Amino acid sequence: MQEILQYLKQNGPRLDLEIAAATGISLAKVRLSMSELSARGDVVMCRSIRFSDGKPVDAMLCRVSGYVPPAAPGRKPKA
Repeated sequence: MQEILQYLKQNGPRLDLEIAAATGISLAKVRLSMSELSARGDVVMCRSIRFSDGKPVDAMLCRVSGYVPPAAPGRKPKA
């Protein structure tokens, strides 16, 4: 589960399909881990239906709960 949390912190919100492909963990294990993390309040999940070649792909969109990524380097607008 820590591997999934680290991946989400580094890459932002991702579909469970993308998490499984990137981490090498099976989709069933990713979904089980995400359910446990969601129950603990570590991640937020929502159902997402996207279309690929006209066919619906039903997946879960996952993001870390309450995590704000660090600001990007470079110039910032003045207040």
